[in-house]
Amino acid sequence: MERLLHYVWKHRLFPPGSLVTTDGLPVSVIDTGIQNTNAGPDFFNAQVKIGEIMWAGCVEIHDKSSDWIRHHHDKDKAYDAVVLHLTGKCDIPVYRTTGDLIPQAILTVPETVQRNIDWLIHREEALPCLSGIKNIDPIHLSAWTNALLCERLERKTNDILRLLEQYNDDWNEVFYIILTRTFGFGVNNDAFERLAKSIPFRYIQKHRGSSLQIEALLFGQAGMLQEEDDGLDTYFQALQKEYRFLRHKFELTPLDDYLFKSLRMRPGSFPHIRLAQLAALWMRYDSLFSVIRDEENLELIKKLFKVHPSAFWQTHNHFRNNSPKAEKYIGEGSLSVLLINVAVPMLFAFGQKNKLPEHCERAICFLESIPAESNSIVSTFCRAGIKAHHAGDSQALIQLKREYCEKKQCLHCRIGFRLLKRERQ
Repeated sequence: MERLLHYVWKHRLFPPGSLVTTDGLPVSVIDTGIQNTNAGPDFFNAQVKIGEIMWAGCVEIHDKSSDWIRHHHDKDKAYDAVVLHLTGKCDIPVYRTTGDLIPQAILTVPETVQRNIDWLIHREEALPCLSGIKNIDPIHLSAWTNALLCERLERKTNDILRLLEQYNDDWNEVFYIILTRTFGFGVNNDAFERLAKSIPFRYIQKHRGSSLQIEALLFGQAGMLQEEDDGLDTYFQALQKEYRFLRHKFELTPLDDYLFKSLRMRPGSFPHIRLAQLAALWMRYDSLFSVIRDEENLELIKKLFKVHPSAFWQTHNHFRNNSPKAEKYIGEGSLSVLLINVAVPMLFAFGQKNKLPEHCERAICFLESIPAESNSIVSTFCRAGIKAHHAGDSQALIQLKREYCEKKQCLHCRIGFRLLKRERQ
């Protein structure tokens, strides 16, 4: 309830003239103030006129006024700056540490807002607002998707910056980890990230002259070379031999192969194929990040990822499974995933950290040049009337679903705000 009172105050959803102090003085709101997300009163720099006197200071909000005592505000000098105490129920008077009485007023939630918040938050449906989205002005939707895209890029940037702290600002190492994780393509993301963190990138770089050794490092660390080689190809035996040498040389401990999932996957997406493709990338490039960082042509960046694995994988999807002969190139859909989740966020983070706005702008332009992702989230919003014209839009919709819809943050969503204010039939 208190959170809803905060919302009603912040967005001025209370009826004009409805605020009156407990001793009968009218309250005129000039400025609701700035919401405080840290310790101290809920809103600061508020301006209110109580009776004939203008006040400037803080506003505190509680479900009931006795919460003032329960939260020990009566003993905290930080709350002496409160000029108005708002509450859903006034059960006691409240005082500053100086003993001065603080004006109080009951803040009521309008019936339409209460009905709408119940409808939005307490319905069983995962996205209860979908039927109302079509009634929202497209200008408001566009502004909100732009803000959501920025939120998503900031979130990914923060993830990258945390990795940079762990790896001493080594952009190549962080790029290697992000790229390897993304090669998990959803189901295997976490396992692929663990794999990358178990093999420092410099080990890969030292052996990039040999595709067999890079593959041995990746497959061996993924625990895929542990089985007996009876009946297996000489290629598998050569990988085992190389990995035994490299494992001893670098004192490596392999992961368990059960971490890497293949169930219900198309054979071309098996983790074995993805690791072989990854090995082919590192055979070709010593420092892929620096190339992407400086390249302004998105199509040329896409071509960087168009590698095919070694000859064995032209006729196999697994060490024991033959397949029709094919080059096993990374497909167009997978290329878009790599651009969206590796190239763009790394470029954006580099621009943010080094105060190079042109890199951030280029990253956003790249997103707007990539087709929108095709997944259940995007299609659900599309049916409701929000179209994804490019990857920037689809990334925004993913941010909306994950950070607002799934977490029931309707009070902080601009779509929720518009729907809360409307009259429900």
